[in-house]
Amino acid sequence: MNVLALAENEPSQSSDSLRRAPSISLRDVGHRYKLGKVDVLALDGVDLDIRADELTVLSGPSGSGKSTLLGIMGCLDMAGSGRVSITGQDVATMSVNALSDLRAKRIGFVFQNFNLLPVLTAHENVEYPLRLLGVAAPERARLTSRMLEQVGLKAQAHQLPGELSGGQRQRVAIARALVKQPDIVLADEPTANLDTSNGDSVLMLMRELQRHTRTAIVVSSHDPRVVAVADRVVHLHDGKVVNA
Repeated sequence: MNVLALAENEPSQSSDSLRRAPSISLRDVGHRYKLGKVDVLALDGVDLDIRADELTVLSGPSGSGKSTLLGIMGCLDMAGSGRVSITGQDVATMSVNALSDLRAKRIGFVFQNFNLLPVLTAHENVEYPLRLLGVAAPERARLTSRMLEQVGLKAQAHQLPGELSGGQRQRVAIARALVKQPDIVLADEPTANLDTSNGDSVLMLMRELQRHTRTAIVVSSHDPRVVAVADRVVHLHDGKVVNA
């Protein structure tokens, strides 16, 4: 798969074959962390496959392990035990540089606080991952403009994040996550800081873009509106998968 361009046409048969395999596979994954002097069991024997071409929601109460699981799926944290495979690669066998490369090329992130660079325009924020990948300037401009148009922000391309509404900033974040055409997009509570109208708009946008790009999107949320648009809901409780 070419990670440096959005698909202009329907994926080829070989691309379809690749995407039928699980994008993320977890086997008996456990994780603990320290909270002061307390040893917290965050994940307890998680077995889960995240399939491509689906919008999967990780649902559960606060403290159920959603954010920890999302961080491990994104290679931001390493599992304490068990096996984690991302796009067929066992992350435990990968070097720090290889993990960084995997995140840069094949995983997109959307955060509830947007995490946009405040001194860069909407266009520059979306373009930034392509700069890191070494994409040539003309191609960066083309892909970025096309992505901003897809999320309905062509007219706001040269505005700074501080000049945009919360919903618009989240759209920029979604465009930034998708512009490199990753295999996986991970979104942590993407509607948490949005009002109902903007939250619904962002959800419909993610749903539409997921179907168009055929990317595996995993959303951590307890928002019933998010759960309602999912292809699949994985319920977590006390670090365990209780229903998937």
